[in-house]
Amino acid sequence: MKDWIVPDWPAPIAVQARVTTRSGGVSGAGYASMNLGNHVGDDPAAVAENRRRLRARLPAEPLWLSQVHGRAVVDAASARPGIAADAAFARVRGTVCAVLTADCLPVLLCDDAGSVVAAVHAGWRGLAGGVLEAAVRAMAVAPVRLMAWLGPAIGPQAFEVGDEVREAFLAHAREAAAGFAPQANGKWLADLYQLATQRLHAAGVARVFGGGFCTWHEQERFYSYRRDKNTGRMASLIWME
Repeated sequence: MKDWIVPDWPAPIAVQARVTTRSGGVSGAGYASMNLGNHVGDDPAAVAENRRRLRARLPAEPLWLSQVHGRAVVDAASARPGIAADAAFARVRGTVCAVLTADCLPVLLCDDAGSVVAAVHAGWRGLAGGVLEAAVRAMAVAPVRLMAWLGPAIGPQAFEVGDEVREAFLAHAREAAAGFAPQANGKWLADLYQLATQRLHAAGVARVFGGGFCTWHEQERFYSYRRDKNTGRMASLIWME
């Protein structure tokens, strides 16, 4: 796969993780070129070919979710494709967990023993609603044994939100105020990376890696819904060999 991202984190050798970028596919126009989302208006044949190319580099077909910005978590080894959920975990080797994003934050998790992995779609609604905490619970190991990696999302200099977003986080923890910077127009710039790290730490996951991307600013590398509206989706994937 051309130009995909390999997370830089101290995961066990049996744990494999990848994040696709815009490159390496056949989609055209605003979906160019490795769009993996089949719900965004792209040519279905192009999406199918992109997914075929991705599948050729994986041990199995990923469990593609119908993401709804909620906090449902499913077992990727037994859930049906297209199930409404925003996170998946796996304890069966070769089972591929996947989430699609284009500004929302993808979070990958694993344990020290390489016995369980998870992929989480964490936009602001999911974060505020507790999707990360739900995924940690579903993994059913002590949180101190888990580590997390934060993938490409809209950065803190580009994600402008209103009071309702800030209040949703402050209702859970007042410390979330540190994740919002006031703007002259009365809006706020939200830092998804900081907000997710706060939630993971509070859930007992002390080791958090990654972050530092910006899907909005890195136009040649990433899709961004806020920037382009009609655009593609990247995949964040994790499995155990």
